[in-house]
Amino acid sequence: MNIVVFGAGALGVYFGGRLLEVGQNVSFFVREKRAQQLKNEGLKISSPEGDFERKDITTYTSPEQVKNADLIILTVKGYHLDSVIPQIQTIAQQTGAVVLPLLNGIEHIEKLQQVVGEDKVMGGLATIVATLNEQGHVEHTNPTSILKYGALHSEQTPLCNEIEEIQQQLKSNFIREENILKHLWIKYAFITALSGITSAMQLPSGFISDTPATLNVAKNVIHEMSLLAEKEGVHLTDSEVEGVVNMLLGFKKEATSSMHQDLRKGLPIELEHLQGGALRLATKHDVSIPVIETLYGILKPYELGRVKN
Repeated sequence: MNIVVFGAGALGVYFGGRLLEVGQNVSFFVREKRAQQLKNEGLKISSPEGDFERKDITTYTSPEQVKNADLIILTVKGYHLDSVIPQIQTIAQQTGAVVLPLLNGIEHIEKLQQVVGEDKVMGGLATIVATLNEQGHVEHTNPTSILKYGALHSEQTPLCNEIEEIQQQLKSNFIREENILKHLWIKYAFITALSGITSAMQLPSGFISDTPATLNVAKNVIHEMSLLAEKEGVHLTDSEVEGVVNMLLGFKKEATSSMHQDLRKGLPIELEHLQGGALRLATKHDVSIPVIETLYGILKPYELGRVKN
């Protein structure tokens, strides 16, 4: 399978590296600076699931360079999506590739479908705790990694079958889901609560489970997200909603969200892609989500990075 990983942050390099490891034809679409770093340093993964290293990495920096692709795995941050859509569109149109986005949230699905076609966008999500070190190598720190994928159109079934054939070989959990939209909404509810609350209180997740009032805020966020999912035609059962709460409670006390990490570093945060997206859906369906709206308002000054007094 010819796979183009669009973006070479920790997420893209990790899952792209795992696919390389089992003999798939994987290349990376990156900026010039990152392409040079990969050329100089190679690809390296340090992980509880097994280390991996490869020196000769194929990179592209212009969409016209990509001639063969069956699958584009999109791993950019949500706030970069609009700027890369023209490049994704060009690659998909000239190769016929299907796009598998691993972004948080839900709005990106429709945005991508509008430019490459409904039959060319799969559903996907990833769960991993990983960062890049100074050499651009991946340091994976939680015990496992998960990539869930599934068809959103019947024409994607053969490609899903191909991925399923290789997933048993991978040192990562690639899981095919028949109802991938439900899994996207479960992840969206979880990450909206975790990112919003850890960033607003500027403390790790342990303070959610240890502080009843804060835990109640998290439960209210999850309830509001389940309301939006219902309005979008995806029903989350009571047990599934409770499962999202338990995911928060099961997090290591010192762990935190990537949004909180970015905020502490003075970097842009995915506020518009997550909480902002929820507010736009609430407006679309004329419903009230006051807790998410409050978190959005608190975090809005940090959206573009470090706040200057």
